[in-house]
Amino acid sequence: MRTVRQTSVAATLVLAAAGGLLATAPTASAAVSCASPLFKREFFANTTLTGTPKRTDCDSAINEHWTGAPAPGLPRDRFGVRWTLTRDFGSGGPFTFTVQGRDGARVYLDGVRKYNVWSDLATARKGTVNLTVPKGRHTLRVDFANWTGTADIAFAYAPRTAAAVDKVKPLTPASVTVAHDRATGRVKLAWARNKEMDLAGYRVYRRLSGQAFPARPLLVTTGATATDTPPPTGQTFLYELRAADRAGNESPGSADFTVVTVDRTAPAAPTGVKATVSTGAVTVAWQPVAGANRYRVLRADNPAGPWTKAADNLTGTTHRDTTADIRRPWYYKTAAIDAAGNVSALSAAATTGAPDTTPPAPVTALAARGTTAGNGITWTASVSTDTTGYQVFAAPVGGQDPDGPVFVTGTSYHDDSAETGTETVYRVQAVDHYGNLSQATEARGTRPVPADVPAPTVDSAAPGDLANTIEFRAPYLTDPDASPATGYRLYRRTAAHTPWKLLTTGTLSQESYPLAYADTTAPVGRASYYLVSLDDQGAEGAPSAPFEIVRDRAVLTAPLSAPKLTVVQDVRVAVIVDVKPADADRGKGIKAYRWSFSCVGGWNESQGETIRITQRIPYAGPCDLQVEAVGHYGSTGLTAYQEFFWAR
Repeated sequence: MRTVRQTSVAATLVLAAAGGLLATAPTASAAVSCASPLFKREFFANTTLTGTPKRTDCDSAINEHWTGAPAPGLPRDRFGVRWTLTRDFGSGGPFTFTVQGRDGARVYLDGVRKYNVWSDLATARKGTVNLTVPKGRHTLRVDFANWTGTADIAFAYAPRTAAAVDKVKPLTPASVTVAHDRATGRVKLAWARNKEMDLAGYRVYRRLSGQAFPARPLLVTTGATATDTPPPTGQTFLYELRAADRAGNESPGSADFTVVTVDRTAPAAPTGVKATVSTGAVTVAWQPVAGANRYRVLRADNPAGPWTKAADNLTGTTHRDTTADIRRPWYYKTAAIDAAGNVSALSAAATTGAPDTTPPAPVTALAARGTTAGNGITWTASVSTDTTGYQVFAAPVGGQDPDGPVFVTGTSYHDDSAETGTETVYRVQAVDHYGNLSQATEARGTRPVPADVPAPTVDSAAPGDLANTIEFRAPYLTDPDASPATGYRLYRRTAAHTPWKLLTTGTLSQESYPLAYADTTAPVGRASYYLVSLDDQGAEGAPSAPFEIVRDRAVLTAPLSAPKLTVVQDVRVAVIVDVKPADADRGKGIKAYRWSFSCVGGWNESQGETIRITQRIPYAGPCDLQVEAVGHYGSTGLTAYQEFFWAR
C-alpha cells in the first residue's frame, strides 16, 4: 500500500510518462490541476463519494493497498476515492481496461459506465473490459469504495496491439516542417508527436518529382526529428511523413514537402578523345557527355604534365588548337562541365604522336593551258592521304617566281597575271599536315597574244529566277572600225584564281543584235564572267573586263506553277479568295502575287507567299479571277483561273 506520505514524497520526482511533476498534496480547499496523463485523485469520507473531497492530489497510476486510513482526516473504513483523467487518445482504437481490487470499483469513459462491481468483497476480484475508444480527447473516471478491512484497488488501460484486432490507422503526423540547408545539403524534418499510446514510430518517405513514393521508407525513427542528405543532383525531391503503430498500421501521409537540391554532382569524364594533326593545327575531338553543356581542353607536352588550359567553355565536342607546334608531339585531356558549373574528372590522354617527316607523293599529269585571260594549270592529286593542299610556283623560263608560291586546296589554278606571249614554268608540290613538301612536278604554258578583235560589249548581267542572264552585242555594233569578229566565248568561275569554265561558244556577225545567254547552272553566291571574241581563224581576242552576278537563291529548275485558289466567301457583292503556292513551289521564293478580275480591270500585286484577295463585284455577270505567282527575282508563273457568276 502507498500512504499519502509516500505519495507526497513521490510527487517531487520527475515522471517520464507524464512529462511533469506530481503535485505536493494540498489542503482540501486548494484547487488542484494535474497534467495529462496524471490522474486527479480525490478522497471522500464516505462510500458515496459525495460532498467536498477531504483531500485532492495527483497520481501517476492506480495501484493501491491501504490497511488503514489512506490520508489524514479520513476513517480507516467506509471511505471513497475517485480518480479522473482527460487525455488525447489520438486515433483511438481497441483498448483493454483492467480492474482488480476488493470492495467497490466502477470505471467510466466519458461518463458512460464500462465496469461496475460495487459491493463489500472479502477477496480481490479481477475484471477485464475490451472496448473501442474513439479518436480524440476522452475522460476516464475510476470510483473506489472501501467498507471494511484492507483496501485494494488497481486499474490500468492499454491499447490492444495485435494485428488481427487493431485495424485503426494512426493519425497523420501534424506540424511537420522541412528545412533545407543548401550549404551542407542536409534536410531536417520535425513534427509534433502523435497522441496514440500504441505508436511504434515514424516513417519518412522520399521521392523524385514525377515519380511515386517507394514502398519502403527512407528512414524510421521514434523521435520527432529526422535528417537526410539527398543526392546533390539539382533535382526536385518530395518528402512525406507517416506514423506507424505496433499493429503495423500506417497513417495517411502528410503533405508533400518540396526540396530542390544544389547540383554538386559532376558529369562523367569524356571518352573517345582523339588528337588529329591538320594543317597548322591539332583538332581534338571527343564523345558528348550526358548532362554536360560545355567542355574544357587541357594540353601538355609530355604525358606527366603539367597540364595547361588550351580552351574552356566549349559548347561543341571539337576544338582546333592553332597554337600547337605540330612538329612536336602533344597530349590532350578534356573535362565536361554541367550547367551548375560542376567539372568532371579528366579524360584519358590522347596524343598526336611523333610528327611525320615523310614527304607526300608528288602530283601527276600536270598541264598548263594558255588562254588570252591567263594560263590554266591542272593536275592529278597526290596519292598521299595526309595531303592538305598544294604549292604552285610560277616563273618565266630561266627566272624566279617574283611573288612566291600560292597555296591551293584543289587540283587546279588559274594564273591571271601570266605575261602575254611569254612561256611560264609552273612547279607544283603537295603539302601534308606537317608542312612536308613533295618533289616538284613541272609544266610549261604560254599565254597567247590576243587576236586583233575587241571583246563583245556587255549590256546587262543580272540574276533571275530561272537563270543568270547576260546580254551583249558584237563589237562592230559599238565600234564600226573594229576588226570583224566571227564568234564569241563566255567563261565563268566562282572564286579567284580558280580556272575559268567555258560556258558557251556562239557566232557573231556585223548584223548581230544584242544576244542573251541564260546561265541555268549558276551557283548561289558570287559568279564571275568574261567574254572574248573570235577572229576568222577561231583565235580568241582579249577578254572583256570581268563582271559579276551575285544571287542569294538557287536557280529554279522550272517556272512557278499556277497557285492554289480557295473561295472562302462567295456573296452577291464581294468575293474572298485565299491564295497559296502550289505544293511543288513552297519555299521557292514566291514574294508576291499578281491578280486581276476581268469584270473590274487592272492588275494588282499583293506581297507574301500566301495572301487573301477581297474584291467587290460591280455587276452580276460572269467574272474571272486570274492569279500569277511572282518569283524572288520578279518572274511570273503560270496563271490560275476562278470564275464567279451569280444573279442579284
